[in-house]
Amino acid sequence: MSRFQMLSDAQWSLIEGMLPRPTGRPGRKFSDARTMVEGIVYRYRTGIAWRDLPAVFGPWQTVWTW
Repeated sequence: MSRFQMLSDAQWSLIEGMLPRPTGRPGRKFSDARTMVEGIVYRYRTGIAWRDLPAVFGPWQTVWTW
């Protein structure tokens, strides 16, 4: 799957440890933290509405909740 690269690997390594991780409990599938953060960054850099977020970031509602 193609995705936008909003953060460098160095930037990501600075914040990765502060984000939630999968708990292993049954239930809804855990969203990829990096994809969610990059979707948030993309939205704020471009100034688009949440509903216009490109599909590569997943459902806009999930990114918005993060």
